[in-house]
Amino acid sequence: MKKFAPSIFRLAFVVLLLSLAQCKTKTSVETTDQTPSLKISLAQWSIHRAIENDALRPEDFAAIAKNDFGITAIEYVNSFYKDHATDTAFWNRMKAKADSLGVKSLLIMVDNEGDLGNPNEEERKKAVTNHYKWVDAAKILDCHSIRVNAFGDGIKEEVKSAMIASLTELGSYAASKNINVLIENHGLYSADGKWVAEVITNVNMPNVGTLPDFGNWCTAAKWGSTEPSKDCKEAYDRYQGVRDMLPFAKGVSAKSYQFDEQGQEKIIDYARMLQLVRDAGFNGYIGVEYEGDQLSESEGIKATKNLLEKTWQKLKP
Repeated sequence: MKKFAPSIFRLAFVVLLLSLAQCKTKTSVETTDQTPSLKISLAQWSIHRAIENDALRPEDFAAIAKNDFGITAIEYVNSFYKDHATDTAFWNRMKAKADSLGVKSLLIMVDNEGDLGNPNEEERKKAVTNHYKWVDAAKILDCHSIRVNAFGDGIKEEVKSAMIASLTELGSYAASKNINVLIENHGLYSADGKWVAEVITNVNMPNVGTLPDFGNWCTAAKWGSTEPSKDCKEAYDRYQGVRDMLPFAKGVSAKSYQFDEQGQEKIIDYARMLQLVRDAGFNGYIGVEYEGDQLSESEGIKATKNLLEKTWQKLKP
């Protein structure tokens, strides 16, 4: 035994070194995996003109997103499906199409179903009930959320109280379907990031959150676009607004309007905006939502997607 002992010790020493090297390598991989990745979705509003002009069919949205833009996650707009709102067979077909293409349905943007912030109790409750069918459709599609608006005629505190009541009722129904309800900044009071944060905090339900949009911060107009051509008279600071809403975000909307020759958005500082998103620890999808008219919808979508990818790579960790 004495004759072979040195060889055994040398062998054990080599095995120990190899084990330490493997541990070091594994730790390095785990650290890399923790770096947040960019996940891009496509908002259907980006092709609304083509749909409205009958150049594209809303039923083909999943195929359009994947085949034309290489995007495999989508966000629907309810106004394109009004005639099918309660048609279970239709939504099952839509889900089957998306599944066959490997496209994930994320949410339905719900407009024009009544004001959830209406101080009139009867009208407010009617608006809540009107949203139920879109929760049901989202459930069939396997979405995680519906997006709602925070509109209502009245002073801030009145609309705030109505929104809290409505989101509590709608959120309870949506929770039974495992669906989230998200407020997007869309003008008027909803373009006040602090006000939205107060509403969400008061509701205090895990499935009630936000969908911060890089645009739509005009506090003087409904729908609230802050594109220069809209001539907004009063606006909330877009970066502060996104910062206010990010703690509750379950989605982010990357609005875009105009691009310069270097591919940068002329109105919105994407580097600043995306750094806010990353620093907040957000790890969901960022939706491309082109709303400009200087480029075609197709080219605008591609420009926005390219800008997201290019900018994300350069962000500070």
